[in-house]
Amino acid sequence: MNISRPISAPDRLQGLDLARYVAFVGMVIVNFKIAMGAESGDGVLSLLTSALEGRAAATFVVLAGIGLGLASLREREGTRVVTIKRAVFLLAIGLLNMTVFDADILHYYAFYFLFGAFLLPLGNRALFAVLVGLNLAFVLLILTLNYDAGWNWDDYTYAGVWTPAGFLRNLFFNGWHPVIPWLGFFLFGVILSRLTLGRRATQIKLILGGALAFLAAELVSAWLGAWLAPAGPDLVALVTTDPVPPMPLYTVAGLGAACVVIGLCLLVSDRLASLGLLRLLVPAGRQTLTLYIAHILIGMGTLEAFGMLGGQTIGQAVGASALFCLAATVYALIWARWAKRGPIEAVMRKLAG
Repeated sequence: MNISRPISAPDRLQGLDLARYVAFVGMVIVNFKIAMGAESGDGVLSLLTSALEGRAAATFVVLAGIGLGLASLREREGTRVVTIKRAVFLLAIGLLNMTVFDADILHYYAFYFLFGAFLLPLGNRALFAVLVGLNLAFVLLILTLNYDAGWNWDDYTYAGVWTPAGFLRNLFFNGWHPVIPWLGFFLFGVILSRLTLGRRATQIKLILGGALAFLAAELVSAWLGAWLAPAGPDLVALVTTDPVPPMPLYTVAGLGAACVVIGLCLLVSDRLASLGLLRLLVPAGRQTLTLYIAHILIGMGTLEAFGMLGGQTIGQAVGASALFCLAATVYALIWARWAKRGPIEAVMRKLAG
């Protein structure tokens, strides 16, 4: 593993921008599906959209960790200060976003970056130990605390989230993307940033290793679930790969899926560049913060205006997602002609450095 040479601007791995774009599309599909009340079934679209739940967001968090890790390799001095400032910025816009979208991920991101800034000096073994510890801690928490506290699972609302106790419980334990254990995805990204990601051999290892981890987690989950089924659903929930609750096998499956997506995007980026396709997608991948906010305010706002929040089909949810992602891709391509960064990314850089 060669981590001694800082990565300069010309060495930017566009495959990571492509992976961010892919993860963004996945998150739009998942969030539109939930917002439009599209129930999962047995069809192909249902299976594909269900497979994206929790995986797209996990890939996003791993990519955020890679970004912080690469930044620290470029410029070790000042990385912690800038990261803390950006965490404060993300917390502010995340809390604002929560007023219109309960499942906001940005305020969780703020704490991933905050803790990541202080854990960044650790070596890979120590970071991996923290990752494992977070997952073990979550198992202990779910066995001793009430995971359903605050939740109304009929409409996915969370009571008391704006109280100190409710906010902390949601943030660290039973929210959509709780710091315990989701911080582990971020730390895994930091570990990946220290690999030679530009090498084909590394990319193939990511794909194969990720696929093996994903399949192993799913198979073990299915086997244990069938074995524990007679004991009741509470025990089965402990071995699930579903994102809620995020049990250890979900973490393994999420990390595996992230490795496959990142490895594939890095592997095919040169080929897509030679075909002229990469330049169409990379601008959107470089301003996913702006597009994340847009898919809530503009995307879901449009759905609400057309009366499509609730009672829709999987096909309608996927169709709406495709239209929004197409519009977002075109917008980002046009915006990139005049500006290097998205509007929210530019504001963050201006305020946080």
